[in-house]
Amino acid sequence: MAPLSIPPAEGAKHDLLALGALVTRLDPGIIPFAEAASYSLHVSGGEYNVATNLSTCFGLRTAIASAMVDYPIGRRIEYAVQKAGVTPYYQRFAFDGVRGPNMAIVWSDRGQGVRAPVVFYNRSNEAAGRLKPGSFDWNAIFASGVRWFHSGGIFSALSPTTPELVIEAMQAAKKAGAVVSFDLNYRAKLWAVAAAEQGLSTAQASEGAARTLRKIVSHVDVLVGNEEDLQKGLGLKGPEVESRGQKPADKLDPSAFLGMMESVVKDFPNIKAVATTLRDVHSTNRHSWSAVLWLDGKSYTAPVCELDVYDRVGGGDGFAAGLFYGLLSGKTPEEALKLGWAHGALITTTPGDTSMVSLDQVEAFAAGGSARIQR
Repeated sequence: MAPLSIPPAEGAKHDLLALGALVTRLDPGIIPFAEAASYSLHVSGGEYNVATNLSTCFGLRTAIASAMVDYPIGRRIEYAVQKAGVTPYYQRFAFDGVRGPNMAIVWSDRGQGVRAPVVFYNRSNEAAGRLKPGSFDWNAIFASGVRWFHSGGIFSALSPTTPELVIEAMQAAKKAGAVVSFDLNYRAKLWAVAAAEQGLSTAQASEGAARTLRKIVSHVDVLVGNEEDLQKGLGLKGPEVESRGQKPADKLDPSAFLGMMESVVKDFPNIKAVATTLRDVHSTNRHSWSAVLWLDGKSYTAPVCELDVYDRVGGGDGFAAGLFYGLLSGKTPEEALKLGWAHGALITTTPGDTSMVSLDQVEAFAAGGSARIQR
C-alpha cells in the first residue's frame, strides 16, 4: 500500500476544498427549547466547519462548494463565510417567498449537567439537497490547484443526488492529485427520512446507507469516523456498539477502533488513514477526551484530558481540522494527532460550531500547556 502523499503548497490556490451544506444552528443555550425566548445563531455545517477552522485558526487557504439561496438568511450565511476567509463556490437558488428552497436549520441546545443536549433539524426543501452532478465545474476548480478535498456523510444523506455529486468531486480531486477525506458522520435519522420518501423501510434505509457510503469510501484516502460509524455506515463487523456503554469497559480504550482496521483495509485498500475522537461523557459539562489515528499501517493515540465543556458541538470537526492541518504542514503523525486532539478540546470551551482560538493556544495545549492565566 502506497503511503499518504500530501501535495505541496506551492502553486495551489486552496489548501482544502470542502463540499457540503451550509446551515444555521439556532442555540438557546442551557434553556430547554419549550421555554426559550431567544436564540444565538451560528453558521455551521460539518464540512464548512473544517474549512473555517483551517482558515481562522490555522491560517490555511480554504474553500467551500455549497448551495446558496438568495434571500436574507442566505446573505447572513454569506457574510459569515466571507468573514471566515473561506472562498465560496455557490450553486445559487431563487427563493419563492413562501416555501423555499431553504437554507437548513439545525436546532441544538447545550444541555446542562445531567440534562443532555438536544438536536433536531428543519431540512425541509433544503437547497443543498438539490445539488447534483454537474452543479459545479470541478475541472476548473481543481485546475487552480487544490491540495485536499473533504466531504461528509451528513451531506451525502440529504438526497439521492448528493452522494453522486460527492463521488463526482472525489474523482476530479483524485485526477488532480489531491488528498481525499470523508467524515462518515452517520446519522440514522437522516438516512431513514430519505429512505421513507422513497417508500423504503428502516432496515432498507440502513442497508441503502451502507451501500451508498461504501461507494463513496472506495474513493477516499483519509477517513474520519468511530467504530459505530464504521459498523453502521459501512456495514463492517466489530464490537456491539449499542451495549458498550452498559459495560464497565474503558470508553477511551482505542482497541475496539484499531481492531477494525483490518476489516477497513480489506474492504477498502485505498484507505491510507483513519482517525476518530474518543469521548467518555460523565455529564454534559464533563468529558474525558482523547483521539486515535491509524496511518500507513501504524497506530497513534493522543493523551487523555478532562474537559469542562461549554458547548460540545463542533468538537469532532475541530479535531479533523487540526489533524488535517498537521498533515498538510508536514508534521509527524504524533504531532498531527495531538494538534487535532488539542483543537477539538479547545472548541468545546466556546459557543458555536467553529474555532475561536488561536494557533498559539492549540500548539501550547498540544505540547502539554495548562489553563493557568496568561499575563
